[in-house]
Amino acid sequence: MAIGVFDSGIGGLTIHHALVERFPKADFVFLGDQANVPYGGRPGEEIVELTRRGCERLFAEGCDLVVLACNTAAAVALRRLQQTWIPGHRQALGRPVNVLGIIVPTIEAATGLPWEHEAERRGEKVEKLDVLAVFCTPATAASRVYEIEIDKRRQDVAVFTEPCPNLARMIEAGAPRADLAAEIEAHVKAVTTRIGRAPDRAILGCTHYEIVGDLFRAALKPGTPLIHQPQATAEALAAYLERHPEFRTGDAGTRRFLTTGKPGAQHALVETFWGAPLSFEPA
Repeated sequence: MAIGVFDSGIGGLTIHHALVERFPKADFVFLGDQANVPYGGRPGEEIVELTRRGCERLFAEGCDLVVLACNTAAAVALRRLQQTWIPGHRQALGRPVNVLGIIVPTIEAATGLPWEHEAERRGEKVEKLDVLAVFCTPATAASRVYEIEIDKRRQDVAVFTEPCPNLARMIEAGAPRADLAAEIEAHVKAVTTRIGRAPDRAILGCTHYEIVGDLFRAALKPGTPLIHQPQATAEALAAYLERHPEFRTGDAGTRRFLTTGKPGAQHALVETFWGAPLSFEPA
């Protein structure tokens, strides 16, 4: 058996990299739906169906668990799949399978609280707000998942979401760093203007953005802490596997990379991030 990692494109490799480091002996199958990237501007029902297909393929490849390494898929499709599709598919396969996301561990990292915690609303005045900027796709922004879920847990955190409609596509295409830097600087300036000051912290709410995390750090106020989804996801998965020993991860250290797009070597931006050349098999 293996752990599956699914993304609309190459951004999920940032999550995959952290998981491989955390579970070096586990078997992994990565699937990038590059034929349909990006998901951020697609209708909700289309996102749900594309995500379901990707998970189905990974289960067919022998994965017991699939991590949705895509904020858009996790925000729009995860709950639907868990509630309406996974129970029947688990029965059809005759083995335990599940789909997990990356938003829950990110919100836990942002709030310092477990997902089950909900704050008591006492109407007390908050003396100082912790202003958190979330850079993400339009679909994730439209879901308001970060605003809603963080507000349930922390009354002293104000969330400002900045949709970046072109950034994932530019990263996927291997755009020049100067162009990427200009795009990121424009979004940082836009959210800073809306807030009225620089944010105290930031979430890179699209896994593609971790690939250019250094450009976000350069554009933000020096020293602005970034909440990193890959590390948060890896620790959350470790805790999940401790609670659910029925899920098998394999122990051969196998690594496979599949794509619905053009198979073969990936562009230099991916290789630089990953630290080695990557070649994808056709899905």
